[in-house]
Amino acid sequence: MKPFSYARASSPAEAAAMASRVQGARFIAGGTNLLDLMKLEIETPTHLIDVNHLGLDTIAATDDGGVRIGAMVRNTALAADKRVRRDYAVLTRAIVAGASGQLRNKATTGGNLLQRTRCPYFYDPNLPCNKRKPGSGCAAIGGFSRQLGVIGTSEACIATYPGDMAVALRVLDAMVETVKPDGATRAIPIADFHRLWGETPHIETALEPGELITAVTLPKPLGGKHIYHKVRDRSSYAFALVSVAAVLQKDGTGRIAFGGVAPKPWRVEEAESQLPQGARAVVSRAFADARPTDENKFKITLAERTLAGVLADARS
Repeated sequence: MKPFSYARASSPAEAAAMASRVQGARFIAGGTNLLDLMKLEIETPTHLIDVNHLGLDTIAATDDGGVRIGAMVRNTALAADKRVRRDYAVLTRAIVAGASGQLRNKATTGGNLLQRTRCPYFYDPNLPCNKRKPGSGCAAIGGFSRQLGVIGTSEACIATYPGDMAVALRVLDAMVETVKPDGATRAIPIADFHRLWGETPHIETALEPGELITAVTLPKPLGGKHIYHKVRDRSSYAFALVSVAAVLQKDGTGRIAFGGVAPKPWRVEEAESQLPQGARAVVSRAFADARPTDENKFKITLAERTLAGVLADARS
């Protein structure tokens, strides 16, 4: 691990301003992903700004009947919150499906959104990776790709976004609140927060340099049945081959998002109109532009079968 300096900010705006002043600065909260990357020298920040003590660790009701979740709320606390379990159960189920209890105790809401891909080529500094070193190439293309993306990928990168929580947030139409270095605030729809790779896969989110996540807000509850199914190679502590987050209503309508298949939680609203026709019709529309490899084309069939299981659970 390379040397770095450390500081604590006294407010979100100060943290953002500090990050803008020091080249190579990064925010740190739980550190469950960042510290691993620093040990491998994949991430080499020159300065760490501790944002754990900024009062961003509460969950509160909003005036429009929704919920505002502070960026420093730990995953365990978020999954266990009574309001979340009652009104946004898909979020609780997605969080509990991820990582381990020990990691969920440390991981934060904001940090979870920012976790980086687990592509094995990204984690191997001896191999080319456009995410790690822009312009170096993508060893995953033509390499071992079973775990990697089938849609939304590019000629520069076929890695996937690895998380579970964001897949549920995509179904719920969450908003990501931030503060910029100049103190200005904004709210980013979760649909726009994670970027498709395109020609710049090292730019992973809509955040500007120094911008800090302060909260995630959920709109008023949707009702219906909330389900999260995750298919993986082992029963725990593994990332999704395919996951499905769903909020389904009694009249057959609903919302569906897929994880483990793309650079971001994959939701195609037009495909949701096909729910009455069943899983095959939904997946056919949602994955119409898929470009799988020979090793991961099974993910499209797996997505259909996983969604079919979700729809069967909703009817039971």
